[in-house]
Amino acid sequence: MLKLTVHRDDLLNSRFAVSPLFELDNLLRKLGGSAPSGLPPGWLARVRPAFRHLRRTTPLDAVLALHRGRYGAAFIAPPPASLAQTLADDLAAVRSTPLDLARQEIAVSLSDAPAPSPEVREILDSAEVVTVIASTMETAWHELIAVDWPTMRAICERDVIHRAGLLSRGGWAAALGGLHRRIRWESGEIRLQHRMDLEVDLEGRGLLLVPSVFVWPRIAVYTDPPWPHALIYPARGTAALLEPERVTAPDSLAALLGRSRARVLVALTEPASTTQLATTLRLAPGAVGGHLAVLYRAGLLSRARSGRSVLYRRTSLGDALAA
Repeated sequence: MLKLTVHRDDLLNSRFAVSPLFELDNLLRKLGGSAPSGLPPGWLARVRPAFRHLRRTTPLDAVLALHRGRYGAAFIAPPPASLAQTLADDLAAVRSTPLDLARQEIAVSLSDAPAPSPEVREILDSAEVVTVIASTMETAWHELIAVDWPTMRAICERDVIHRAGLLSRGGWAAALGGLHRRIRWESGEIRLQHRMDLEVDLEGRGLLLVPSVFVWPRIAVYTDPPWPHALIYPARGTAALLEPERVTAPDSLAALLGRSRARVLVALTEPASTTQLATTLRLAPGAVGGHLAVLYRAGLLSRARSGRSVLYRRTSLGDALAA
């Protein structure tokens, strides 16, 4: 059991964040075999050729060598700072990693693993290892993730909206309760079923909560210094990216509203903006905006501003119709 002791200042300082490199790191674990895949065959068929090409033409095997079971070198994908995190922010954090820290994490990663090839060992022993890893991750991100990143970000942002709603209505117990079946809030602690017993005091610095598309079905935790404490959990709605055909409406509802408009109504299980819906459903923003306007005027949706976005959610009438 892993226990994270939470104080009042931790609740005040905890926040949600997203990370482009987290998604790449989790995807590489699946493609490299160090984590359960869980990816649909069609999606795998699309990305595997690029993955194999990267292994032949870049030092990607040096990155894969640092993925061992449930451990991974944190400097490859450091915890993000905010919901506005960009790839450039992530890569800057990787490149700023002190060489001594990188060597320490590399040593832990390789300590209980088969010896890497001489070529990989040479890279990992190099004084330029941090730069090489950062450049390799940047290339891999553009080849494997970039085309899908707008959809991934939309999915993660919708998850954050859902969690924030739970937090406002039921506090941290409600917000954390649905993150994952292995997580629960109890007596001022976040308790996580884990392979070893460990107690970590957050010491008022708070906790990063990071939704991820590719971490499923697992969760990941950052507890080792000097990195911020972070909890990476599966984002809701991942099927919209991996299997978009699953976001469908019943034929009877499609006959009543039209198939695209019915899909918009069904997709609004959680609040979302026009852009988020258009991205996850892979429809034109103008078309989605038109459907939302019709559904809103019919009393099936309500809307409210959140920051710079207008979020739509189903009314009780919309819920009844979607059901």
